[in-house]
Amino acid sequence: MELTDRVVIITGGGGGIGAAMGRRFVRAGARAVVLADRDGDAAAAAATGLGIGERGLGVALDVTDEAAVVALVEDTMRRFGPVDLFCSNAGAGAEGGLDASNDAWQRQWELHVMSHVYAGRAVLPSMIARGEGYLMHTASAAGLLLAVGSAPYSVTKAACIKLAEYEAITHGDDGIRVSVLCPQGVNTAMAPRQLGDGGTDGIREPDEVADVVLAAIEEERFFVLPHPEVGDYVVRKATDPDRWVKGMRRLRARSGR
Repeated sequence: MELTDRVVIITGGGGGIGAAMGRRFVRAGARAVVLADRDGDAAAAAATGLGIGERGLGVALDVTDEAAVVALVEDTMRRFGPVDLFCSNAGAGAEGGLDASNDAWQRQWELHVMSHVYAGRAVLPSMIARGEGYLMHTASAAGLLLAVGSAPYSVTKAACIKLAEYEAITHGDDGIRVSVLCPQGVNTAMAPRQLGDGGTDGIREPDEVADVVLAAIEEERFFVLPHPEVGDYVVRKATDPDRWVKGMRRLRARSGR
């Protein structure tokens, strides 16, 4: 999909990857970009920074509130026309294993899975009716591999990837394209919490990630891997899962987690 004259919604758009994607999409010719974030002030500031006046909108949004997601989509369509690209980008980290609280598990599930379900429900009917649309899911390399010491995060990000796969298979013949972004470390507010042990193939800047995302959308690629090494790890994991598990156990021992 080319982004010229397209209408885009990005959640988690108040900073980091979300705001960077907004800036990159504007340079690629997007007609309108809506940045939604639970921090409405941050979203508004990021939208002003897009430099496209009223066609750049920043709004407060709780992505785990389905009615609020539907209202955002409906308002965007009234203002700018049909939504061409919805980027479900909002996310947060969570430490712990099976001992993490039920509340922690549920918050991660709502944020990393159900919010993406709500987005799909809100935009897919109109996209399918037009025979065209794009869903971009921000997951994580943790969903493909594992974030050592963070079971709720890893499990829900894996579920996000599976949801994206389901959408791509089920709605591909309806003209719907789907991509899933799976970075390792990115220089955002999450990085110190999720990557403090340095277990990553380098920290990417949000603008670098946004460049990779745009290229993937233009090429309509399913996996978006700002750290190409992740693709190699996935192949090794699939080829010899027992060896991969043993290697991850060694990594866990070294990290002390």
